[in-house]
Amino acid sequence: MAHAGTSLDLRFKPAEAARARRLSASEIEHYNAEGFVQPFDVFGTDEITRIRGYFDKLMSDLGPDGAYGINCYQARMAGIWDIATDARILDLVQDIIGPDIICWASAILSKKPDGSRQVPWHQDASFWKLSPARTVTVWLAIDDADAENAAMRFIPGTHNRGVIETSEMGADSVFHKGIADAEQYGAPFVNALKAGQASLHADMLVHGSDINRSNRRRCGLTLRYCSPESQITDPEWARGVEAIIARGADPSGRWKHHPRPENDDILATSSPHVVGNN
Repeated sequence: MAHAGTSLDLRFKPAEAARARRLSASEIEHYNAEGFVQPFDVFGTDEITRIRGYFDKLMSDLGPDGAYGINCYQARMAGIWDIATDARILDLVQDIIGPDIICWASAILSKKPDGSRQVPWHQDASFWKLSPARTVTVWLAIDDADAENAAMRFIPGTHNRGVIETSEMGADSVFHKGIADAEQYGAPFVNALKAGQASLHADMLVHGSDINRSNRRRCGLTLRYCSPESQITDPEWARGVEAIIARGADPSGRWKHHPRPENDDILATSSPHVVGNN
């Protein structure tokens, strides 16, 4: 990962409460002020149990390569495409970024019990090649996630601070760079979620997760959504992005839509791109 150029527009764009249909005014206010909002009940017990079994099979089929991250298969696997376009998720996203919604990335992130690696504090959009920065990330809990099994943590309000300097991380870090002293900007918030619940967070919010020292796995699905006003600034990076116009349209014509794939065999395809972990 390398920092994006200074020419990128990484300013936060507040959500407009007046157009919200699913989120309350207080939830919109919280997102704008703190950079995240949660929890939201999305999938019921039977549904998330089915999804968990589906993800377990994908990770099992990939073997060691699927042990932590399955990145950006949203346009290559029917099951992931279906989750990314689920109306219950898109209703939440729409209230943040508007009615035209692009899903440009996804990742299944599974932290094994008694793991050895942490995800350091970082800001996603500072590493991406997108401008303006308008991505909202949905983090869907596949397993229960809490402080004990290394749920993701946020530093509230840091989405409005611009790019925060990073430094080299140690061998126990998933990334080689991270924000070493992020807690000077505020006390961490643990993004505790029950399986089937989701959170939303802004693309410049400082976040990360600890080593999972518990005896429970922590698996989640991240979905990255932006409005068509965002565009990819690096042609090389663009080759690894397979987008879905999940709702509405793309008046800009910048985003190629990938329809629902017939395939649901992960061994019959491959991942186009790796964009990050949480």
